[in-house]
Amino acid sequence: MSAAMQKRQDALESMMRAAPVVAVVVIGKLGDAIPLARALVAGGIHAIEITLRTPVALDAIRAVAAEVDGAIAGAGTVLTAADLHAAEDAGARFGVSPGTSPALLAALEKSTLPFLPGSATASEALALFERGYRLQKFFPAEPAGGVEYLRAVHGPLPGIGFCPTGGIRAATAANYLALPNVVCVGGSWLSPADLVRAEDWKAITASARAAALLRGR
Repeated sequence: MSAAMQKRQDALESMMRAAPVVAVVVIGKLGDAIPLARALVAGGIHAIEITLRTPVALDAIRAVAAEVDGAIAGAGTVLTAADLHAAEDAGARFGVSPGTSPALLAALEKSTLPFLPGSATASEALALFERGYRLQKFFPAEPAGGVEYLRAVHGPLPGIGFCPTGGIRAATAANYLALPNVVCVGGSWLSPADLVRAEDWKAITASARAAALLRGR
C-alpha cells in the first residue's frame, strides 16, 4: 500500500469510527439538508452519507459541509468518475460506492478523497484489498449473507474492516457491531422518509442518540 493510500484509509477509518453508525440519507428537498444533519449530529452521529440519488444531493453536501458543525459530509452511490469528481468539488470528505468498476477504480487512483468501495463476495473484497482498500462497504449486507457471512470471512480475510449496509435495522445493528471485522454500520433507519417529510427533527435526534450508544451494548 502506498503512503498516500495509507493516509486516505487512516482518515477514512477515523471518520467511520466517529460513531457506530454512518447515517445514509436521501435528500429530496434541499431545505431539509441542514436541519437533518444538525439533528443527526445532535444525537451523536457525525458521518453522514448523502446519496447521489436526487437532483439536490450535491448542493446538500455543499450545504452540510459548509454550515453544520460536527458533521462529516460524504457522498454515497458514487458510480462513475464524474460522480467522484462532482463529490470532491462539492466538499465531500469521503465517498462510498455500492460496488466498483474498472473505470471507477482508475479514477480513484488519481483521487485524494478517502473512499469506501463496496464488495459483496470474498473475491471482490480480496481484489480491493490488494489495491490498498482495507476498509470496505459490505453491500447489500442482509441479502448478501449478513452477520454469518462477515463472521465466516474474518478468518481468511483478517485485514479487512467492513461497514455493512443494506437492510440493517436498529434491532439488528448491534449483531453486526459485535463482530471484530465490523468498523461501523450504515443505516437509513435514522432518518425515515416520513419523519423527514414531517420535519420531526427531534425524533431523528432521538433515533441518532440511540444509535450512537449501540457500540457500548
